[in-house]
Amino acid sequence: MANKTIYLAGGCFWGLEDLFRAEPGIVDTEVGYTGGSNENPDYHNHPGHAEALAITYDAYQTSYAAILNFFFRIHNPTTKDRQGNDVGSSYRSAIFYQDNDELKSAQDMIETVNTSGLYPDPVVTTLETYQKFYSAEDYHQDYLQKNPGGYTCHYVRSDKSLIA
Repeated sequence: MANKTIYLAGGCFWGLEDLFRAEPGIVDTEVGYTGGSNENPDYHNHPGHAEALAITYDAYQTSYAAILNFFFRIHNPTTKDRQGNDVGSSYRSAIFYQDNDELKSAQDMIETVNTSGLYPDPVVTTLETYQKFYSAEDYHQDYLQKNPGGYTCHYVRSDKSLIA
């Protein structure tokens, strides 16, 4: 098995996790914080960090591009520091790339999204170098499975794939 991990932020991490966990090739998901300035952030102290999702996937069953394709269809990447009712840099749309191949793939996907017509406004998703991922508190993990009526602003905005 060739497991890899991708780190994404697109608003509240609960909704991202809930939708990604059911995607083909996804082995594991974990919510947490990345992209900020302090060590060992938590929900009440995570300056600069985004609420993010670590997605472990089987590269034989899915691809980095396929995961980005789904990511851009389940959140609004055109609102700066905002998803639904959640506002602030913690809720930014971001891709935390680990190498030049991931960066290029992310740049290509943003261009594809911008020309697709899926959103009337341009993508504001930031491309940030991955540094370190910090796991969120236990009560945040699998939150919407534990609390099926819990808040989410994520949903599939388009069933149509952005890639061939």
